[in-house]
Amino acid sequence: MSQDPQQLPRYSGIATFMRCPYQPSLKNVDIALIGVPFDGGVTNRTGTRHGPREIRNQSSLMRSVNQSTGVAPFELCRVADVGDALPESPFELERSHRSIQDFFEQIVQAGILPVSAGGDHSISLPILRALAKDSPLALVHFDAHCDTGGNYLGSKFHHGSPFKVAVEEGLIDPKKTIQIGIRGSVNHQDIWKFSHDSGMRVIYMDEFYELGVKGIIEEVHRIIGDSPTYVTFDVDGLDPAFASGTGTPEVGGFTTHEAMQMIRGLKGAHVVGADVVEVAPPFDPSGATALVGATMMFELLCIATESLHQRAPLGD
Repeated sequence: MSQDPQQLPRYSGIATFMRCPYQPSLKNVDIALIGVPFDGGVTNRTGTRHGPREIRNQSSLMRSVNQSTGVAPFELCRVADVGDALPESPFELERSHRSIQDFFEQIVQAGILPVSAGGDHSISLPILRALAKDSPLALVHFDAHCDTGGNYLGSKFHHGSPFKVAVEEGLIDPKKTIQIGIRGSVNHQDIWKFSHDSGMRVIYMDEFYELGVKGIIEEVHRIIGDSPTYVTFDVDGLDPAFASGTGTPEVGGFTTHEAMQMIRGLKGAHVVGADVVEVAPPFDPSGATALVGATMMFELLCIATESLHQRAPLGD
């Protein structure tokens, strides 16, 4: 009974994120791994509500040490799967966001750093509402879309608008926000006008390949500095060859290796939370996209753990 679950066969046991202990009490936890199974903000293809469960399944393939960076997150900090931020009224978007916010406020009050799996990208808004109560955060945003659109079909709350609303509510500082991987066809040339007008640093894919990963990392640190930073990773930022199971795929994205290099390049940043969103398992029955989501979540966990440990050694 006392065996380390990460040393047991991967096909055994109850599925939790990265085979971490399931600990909904929040006691003796430094970093919480959280599922947010909600896709009420999707504008077209649904299915991301199933993301957290399948990411949990695929995350059994994650091991205890990051071979590239040497980070051992489960040794540095006390990491637990604390369950799902499950909306009480999933058919009512704004009430769902309120439920998600309430859940994350408990995480913040407990002094725990959250690393989450969605869910559609609208879930980042209520998470930011919980994390940024005192002052706006810097934002590192990997995505094919800026998600700073306006009203759509009568609502400003959807997965294409969370970061516009977040700026309007004072949750993120647009001048300390960088959006990486933007591409694809649009219906209006100025669809991302808010990003540019508010001062966000937008890196379209053409510039991505001009700068290269090293240049991107340098630009990220120039923008965020040492500010408390939230990192959000939409899997549609990747080329659909690597992540076909998502609601709004866009051809011509970065590779999984480039994504991992960019996340690892956040070393030294003051990370206060992170999420992986838009994994839609019904569009990829192979489980490959969920495996990608689990892998990016592990990379984010490593960066978050290192950031937290460097600022306040934990786990005693």
